Amino acid sequence: MRWDWIPTYFPDFVDGLIITLQLLSMSIIIGMCFAIPIGLVQVTGPRWLGRIAQGFCTVVRGTPLLIQLWLLYYGIGSLFPSIPWIRESWMWPYLRDAFPYALLAFSISVAGYEGEVMRGAFKSVPKGELEAARSFGMSRFTILRRIWLPRALQNVLPTLAGEFVLTLKSTPLAATITVFDVYGVGTVVRQETYRIYEPLLFIAGIYIVLTGIIVLFFRWLENRVPRAV
Repeated sequence: MRWDWIPTYFPDFVDGLIITLQLLSMSIIIGMCFAIPIGLVQVTGPRWLGRIAQGFCTVVRGTPLLIQLWLLYYGIGSLFPSIPWIRESWMWPYLRDAFPYALLAFSISVAGYEGEVMRGAFKSVPKGELEAARSFGMSRFTILRRIWLPRALQNVLPTLAGEFVLTLKSTPLAATITVFDVYGVGTVVRQETYRIYEPLLFIAGIYIVLTGIIVLFFRWLENRVPRAV
């Protein structure tokens, strides 16, 4: 095996790593901002809105992420160049780039999967704790902010760790729409150097390190969060 290509392509891998981390972190943040209300509304209602949220989770979880990604980029994204006012607006520099479509697809995926996780998390919080909070005169928002949401997140920290690792391992799909993340850079290296195994092993090592960081962070977080007895 030859590894003499690493110094040449190392700056490209650094740029790809930054893109991977941006895609992962931003999609998790945006997705969780939607996942929490999606899970909550399935528990609290109204029923019609809960059914919509349930349908959204079913569609997202029932279709491959690659198809969702291609529908957004090659489907909706292909329509924008034919609309003159979009091409002349401030949005065009962003809409012609592949990264926003990848970010949207991954955010939707996180929202769909974690929305179902949060539904179970909210239901797992003992009703007695919520009733005790109401007896103290807390408003619904205060109960959600101080008791219900923290307890729900506490219950699903191990599950969230696994889901975020799966999201990380899905990021190479972004390379299929010309987003040059770590995997995309590795593909370029393979094409230019005709080395097959070494770039793949190098990429695998990067993902193993990133996965380890995520797992260690959540274990640290679990130890920091007090468990209810």
